[in-house]
Amino acid sequence: MLHMKDIWVNWFEGEENSYNVCEFFEWKKSDKIELLDQVTVVKINSTLLDYIENTLQELPEELLADVYRQSFARQKSERTPLDYCFIGTDGLRAIVVDTIGYHTPIRKSKMVPRQEEQLLQLVEGQPEAEYYMDYLECEKEYHILSPEPCLMLGLIRKEKQLKQLLFMALDQLYSEAALAEVRYWYTEWAPEKYHAIQFMDFEEVWQGLYDEIKEGWSEKHESYCYAMIKGQPFFEKLWELQFEEEKRKTKK
Repeated sequence: MLHMKDIWVNWFEGEENSYNVCEFFEWKKSDKIELLDQVTVVKINSTLLDYIENTLQELPEELLADVYRQSFARQKSERTPLDYCFIGTDGLRAIVVDTIGYHTPIRKSKMVPRQEEQLLQLVEGQPEAEYYMDYLECEKEYHILSPEPCLMLGLIRKEKQLKQLLFMALDQLYSEAALAEVRYWYTEWAPEKYHAIQFMDFEEVWQGLYDEIKEGWSEKHESYCYAMIKGQPFFEKLWELQFEEEKRKTKK
């Protein structure tokens, strides 16, 4: 099998959607960057790569068998084998995976651009490994707490995380709020629709609000998100985490 040496990774753990596995230019100083001593390379088809990037479901048994203990981490002078760690690529893009001993892609990382370029040159002309998967059985359903990738297109890391926080607040609103409160929040978003909103039932109000908020991200989205989560300690902590690095930079 093909291998690469000295691969930098920034593990994102337990992420089922590729948009939460950040590209190199979005890595933060506070992230825990690791250097892997050796990583095995598997060229696969684009469908399987999409599956790996966007699920936490089981990987093909044949793939796991092929990569078993073929990759190594180095701690000081000791070289430690990793049970199921590999770089998956379709020849156009790539993802680094470590299952931490399980059969699912628990940890994922994008690659440093220079190393990804070296990888794509390495696999050019190489045949794809064939692994059987029943993709219909594994078909994924998106929902408000696991949004479709198209809703995150073009957003930077902070915007994606704030948008998911806003979706969490909207989901809570749907679960716990009375009609009057949902009408209030829709009116806050679209005050020009005040009179029409007063004649809508709960489902119409909430769906109208969600449909208008779900596209894109703007300063209006950000201020609206803050208004929704204000006074809720758990949500406020998640909000603060997105601005800590900016605060540190300002202090310098």
